[in-house]
Amino acid sequence: MAKKEAAGFDFENALDQLEELVSSMEEGELSLEESLQAFEKGIKLTRECQTALKKAEQKVKVLINENGDTEDFLAEKN
Repeated sequence: MAKKEAAGFDFENALDQLEELVSSMEEGELSLEESLQAFEKGIKLTRECQTALKKAEQKVKVLINENGDTEDFLAEKN
């Protein structure tokens, strides 16, 4: 299981929240104000998830560099 980051960010929880927001917006039963709030929260969660993923990718690259297998990793990514 992934550890929470120092700021207390929980990636899996953020994804769950995003799924809930998308579902509620797709149902079309939110008011305009509620939809805007949901969209704003969704953007914030998306940015936090992207940051967490970038950090995880950097960590993987560092770990691979330590083992000298970077070329294999980069070749698979492309």
